[in-house]
Amino acid sequence: MIRRHLRRTSCCIVLAMISMLACASARHAARPDTVQEPEAYLFSHFTRNGEDGVHLAYSRDGIHWLPLNGGKAVITPAITGSGQGWQEWNTTAALMRDPSILRGPDGMFHLVWTVAWTDHGIGVAHSRDLIHWSKQTRVPVMEHEPTTLNTWAPDLFYDNATQQFVIVWASSIPGRFPATDSLAQKTSRGRADHRLYYVTTKDFVTYSATKLLYDGGFSAIDGTITQRGDTYYLVMKDETFYPPHRNLRIASSKHATGPYGPASPAFTDRDTEGPSVLQAGGYSYIYYDEYTRGHYGAVRTTDFVHFEPFSDSLKTPRGIRHGSAFLAPESVLDGLLALDTARR
Repeated sequence: MIRRHLRRTSCCIVLAMISMLACASARHAARPDTVQEPEAYLFSHFTRNGEDGVHLAYSRDGIHWLPLNGGKAVITPAITGSGQGWQEWNTTAALMRDPSILRGPDGMFHLVWTVAWTDHGIGVAHSRDLIHWSKQTRVPVMEHEPTTLNTWAPDLFYDNATQQFVIVWASSIPGRFPATDSLAQKTSRGRADHRLYYVTTKDFVTYSATKLLYDGGFSAIDGTITQRGDTYYLVMKDETFYPPHRNLRIASSKHATGPYGPASPAFTDRDTEGPSVLQAGGYSYIYYDEYTRGHYGAVRTTDFVHFEPFSDSLKTPRGIRHGSAFLAPESVLDGLLALDTARR
């Protein structure tokens, strides 16, 4: 277990900044199917309950993040789902929680999100510039399981090996995993013993059947996939309630859709969730929401075994909640920055 409050020297911070800035063009050069131009660091997130939509922030070094569009959302929710809040089974709301954005090989940005707290579907939308968005659609990924309590935090990954997108999310089906059911949170409709599920798609029109991605013998939410070399890593939150864990762990595989091996010990403090991984230089930067403390934290790693914290240097907009770090062309950031200029 790392110590979150371990402070890095200013030299380490400078080296981290230089490393991250130097890597963008090299990483981009390895993707011949995209336009050759410098890339910027962007972060999607929501605020409050997600009722006003998806917000964006940007960074030049991966450490200091500034809000875009005057701190206002760049897309607002249009899909109504079940559950204005957790265990509010008979309410409805149009929310955009846990937004995950990824740029595909064709240059299109794809967005998935949690449409409501107790719904059986996820939201999907697309954009070329992160300003103008397609019609929002609801994908009913858990409708075939009528006792499902929720469909939380869908996360996008593009698998070059199979040339398809993998969408990961967490759902709980009471009684499905009896060995750990008693360790999960109690609800009026059964225990919320979450597991990670997935679908694949090449075009966001046709989707595969829903399959179980990971059962590591514990309740898990907020799964995100990343790749280094020939190994895929699944970073997730251990959502065990009794006794409380609620921290981040990692499992690995040679295939994006598994099977994944046993999960590592926790590498963050308690009450951390919503991991997002940004590959930059020789490092993988893992950002996460310290949701009970009202701010974001981060570590970096070269091997997903040893983790170096730099939370004390991380500066993010106020109110930032569970989102995703991703890369975008500088021209896209220029367009977003122009929104700020137009607002003045």
